[in-house]
Amino acid sequence: MTTASSNSDTSTNVELLEDNPDGGCHIYRNGYYRTGISVVEGILEVNIIQMTSIQMTESQAENSLVDFVVTCQGSLPTDVCTVVSDPTCQVSKSVVCDPVIVTDECLLTIRRAFEEPGTYCINITLGDDTSQALASALISVNEGEST
Repeated sequence: MTTASSNSDTSTNVELLEDNPDGGCHIYRNGYYRTGISVVEGILEVNIIQMTSIQMTESQAENSLVDFVVTCQGSLPTDVCTVVSDPTCQVSKSVVCDPVIVTDECLLTIRRAFEEPGTYCINITLGDDTSQALASALISVNEGEST
């Protein structure tokens, strides 16, 4: 994670006026406070670079499996969520979120199952503690293959 700190003087003079309930006098307090600002880069961009159908035998063909190869720029993600929706991307059919460990380069393979053939809208969101980024695609899943 890339962070940058501002070294500018952020001191601010604070004057606090309080009523003294016992004598009706005012108490003045003067002081300074200082703060720092950290700028975090975050996940800047997500791209689905490949979608591959996983070939299975007929006895395994309960669901069609598709691998999505995803890249990102910026900080490294800690979790991935996949939303499968209808072709208009309006009606969500399933949501799957998983933690991920990315050590060096942001290149992930995400495997998802589809219960029946059809055309689907796929939203893949990569996130970390401070940011999220999204990539979308339409996919046509046939029995045992996708395009």
